[in-house]
Amino acid sequence: MTRIIADISVSLDGFVTGPHPGPDNGLGTGGKALHTWAFSDDPEDHRILREGTARSGAVVLGRRLFDIVDGPNGWDDTIGYGAGEVGKPAFVVVTSSPPQSVRLTDLDWTFVTTGLRDAVTAARERAEAAPSGSGQDLDVILMGGGATVGSAFDAGLVDVLSLHLAPVVLGSGTPLFTGAAPRTLVQRSVTATSTATHLTYDVL
Repeated sequence: MTRIIADISVSLDGFVTGPHPGPDNGLGTGGKALHTWAFSDDPEDHRILREGTARSGAVVLGRRLFDIVDGPNGWDDTIGYGAGEVGKPAFVVVTSSPPQSVRLTDLDWTFVTTGLRDAVTAARERAEAAPSGSGQDLDVILMGGGATVGSAFDAGLVDVLSLHLAPVVLGSGTPLFTGAAPRTLVQRSVTATSTATHLTYDVL
C-alpha cells in the first residue's frame, strides 16, 4: 500500500531551516548543518538515505522550496533529491501560480493549484503507477518545506513521520510544528549515527 511519508531534517529546537532563509540561502543561516547526515560517510546514514529515496514513487513540495531547488543555485547532477541514490520520481508542487518556465527540465514536474490535499492525491496516483524495481509499493514523500509538511500533518494527510534530528540548535528559523493539534504517534525505529538521530513514527 502506498503511504504518505513526511521526511524532513530538523534541529534539536525544532527548526527545519536556520534564520533568514531565502532563494540564495535556502536553508537559512546555519541550516546546512541539518543535512550533514545526507553527505556523511557513516554507513547507517548512507543506508537510510538509500532506502528512503528508493521507496519514493512521487515527491511533494511547496512553491518556496521549488523556487530554491529550481533556482540558479539549486539542484544539479551532484546535489538533488537522493543525490544519485534514486531514479527520477515524479515531483508535485503545491502552488497558487505555476512558474512560466522550469530550469530542471529533465525532471517530471506537476503543478497543482487546488491545494495540498489535491497535490497529495495527484502524487499518490503517480506513485501507484510508477514501476518498482523491488516489486514493492512505492510511497509519496513530503519533502517540504516546513510549512508544507506541517500543514499536511495538521490536515491528517501523513501516515509516517520520518525525522532526521541533527545535533544543532539554530535558535530561530522555520519551525516544523506551529500550534498543531495534539496527535498520537507510535515510535517504530530509532537509529543513532555520528551525524543525526533518525526517528520513524506511525501517525495515528
